[in-house]
Amino acid sequence: MKKILFIIPLALLFLTVGCEKIDQLLSFYIDDTQNIKVAGNAVVGLIPVAPVAVTTRSEERFKNEDTRADLVKDVSLNKLTLTITDPNNENFDFLESVTLYISTDQSDRVALASLNPVPTGQKVIDLKPSGAKLDKYLKASGYTLTTEARVKRAVAQDITMRADSRFKVTADPL
Repeated sequence: MKKILFIIPLALLFLTVGCEKIDQLLSFYIDDTQNIKVAGNAVVGLIPVAPVAVTTRSEERFKNEDTRADLVKDVSLNKLTLTITDPNNENFDFLESVTLYISTDQSDRVALASLNPVPTGQKVIDLKPSGAKLDKYLKASGYTLTTEARVKRAVAQDITMRADSRFKVTADPL
């Protein structure tokens, strides 16, 4: 009886560790960088930001990872960082909140990541991933990023932000 009580927790431990290792073997990351521009004439409130079209090149990446789009089981946003690149002396003090959305057309837009409130004095901010299932967006040949920004002070000049995103992809091997 003592052996069974010892073996059961040990087996559960091996099973848990084994599943995590298998998940790691079947998972990889896709990094992407895009520039987002806030127009210099932005006033206080919710402002429109020009959408950014993104070509995924996913088929190439899937091939490099020995898989295909039809074998992808799960895609999620792992990280999204915004960095002000121009002008050099600007920080995110002008921004109250920000949400980035992803879509392949007008009917399938979902929140990708957001931050509210945006901390002051920062040139780099990490947004909180929404947890949305993103398979169809990274399997597509391209997607569009749209940004909703709530500005708390007027913006006199254009501000360029770099959006660095990291997607976790879990797929079966070929």
